[in-house]
Formats: sequence, C-alpha cells, structure tokens
Amino acid sequence: MGAGAELVVKVLIVDDHPVVRAGLRALLATRFEVVGEAADGVEAVRLVAALRPCVVLMDLQLGDGMDGITATRQIAGQTRVVVLTTYDTDADVLRAIEAGAAGYLLKEAPPEELFRALRTAMTGEVALSPAVASRMARRVRAPQIALSAREIEILELIAAGRSNRDIGRMLFISEATVKTHVKHVFNKLGVDCRTAAVRTAVDRRLIRL
Repeated sequence: MGAGAELVVKVLIVDDHPVVRAGLRALLATRFEVVGEAADGVEAVRLVAALRPCVVLMDLQLGDGMDGITATRQIAGQTRVVVLTTYDTDADVLRAIEAGAAGYLLKEAPPEELFRALRTAMTGEVALSPAVASRMARRVRAPQIALSAREIEILELIAAGRSNRDIGRMLFISEATVKTHVKHVFNKLGVDCRTAAVRTAVDRRLIRL
C-alpha cells in the first residue's frame, strides 16, 4: 500500500428488508467495500466467518430469525458491529452495548454520520448517534433516576404481563428481590402502579412495546 493510501474497510450489511439492504449497499459502496449482505442473524454469523468483514452494519429486528442482539453477541469478538436501527430506547441501546456493539445509529442518520460511525468503530472507539449519546449522557449525569439494566429488564417483563413470581423464575432471582426492583422502578418513574410504570417508560423511550 503506497504512502497516503487509505485502508479499505470491508462492510457486511445485515437487515431483513431487501430494499433497505440495496439502498445501504448503494450508499456505502461510494466509500467502503461491501463484501456481503445477510437477512438474519444466523446468516450474519455465517458470513462473518466466511468473509471476515472489518465491520458489520447490524439491524436489531430481523424477522423471525436470530435477532440482531444475539448475532452481535456471537460475532463481536471477531469484528466490529455498528447497530443501525429505528429504535432508540434505553433498553435497546443498553442491550446492544452489552452485547459488544461498537456503535449505535438511528436509520434517520444522514449519510456522513453513518460513514463517520463506521470509521470510528474501526478505531476501537464507540460511535453513537447524537440522540443516543445524549440519552446515555443523561444516564451518567443523573444515575439516581436512571433505570438500571436489570430494572429495565424487569419493566419489560411487567409490560409483557408477567407477575413478580414469573419474573423471579425467568431471571433466577427471588420474588422478594423482584418486589424490591419494582419498588425502585416506581420511585424512579414517580408512579404507584404497574400500568402507570409501563406507560411512563414507553413515553420516555425507556422500553418499547
């Protein structure tokens, strides 16, 4: 590679909508080398092993197949993963980062922001869209009112209609511990019942239904 030559960044696109994949391929091909496309998580895992992309652009919702979070968790040790999604809830962002994602962008992001995020991820830094970065910054500035990952997990199960006993079984914790978490959730959200907690959490984009 000659002096001043730019490193070729190989990208794998993962999205269950063919039209979206085609649009992303056309856009990214102007700056990167698109080495492949996958429609679900299983295909993404297979193609990462076969094609060795530098970075994977990953949607979260992938139809009935393996979802983007599960796929990210399986491939994050092999390549960089940048999530590109329509969802910006705390629950989605936290799960993606915990799974190993190196970036989190919304599909409304302008092209230059997407290009910058992919290159940032390649440097080993975390690339967040401005909106997501602001949400995470608020969590850091006010940790006493931000829901923890466990509290968000329990709130999602409440939204799904699960009882405290069910939640305890699913998370392998005692029912008393669940009740303590629920009490903390109520206090942080300023509510006094499960219905109000779910409604407030959805309004604040902490979870989605």
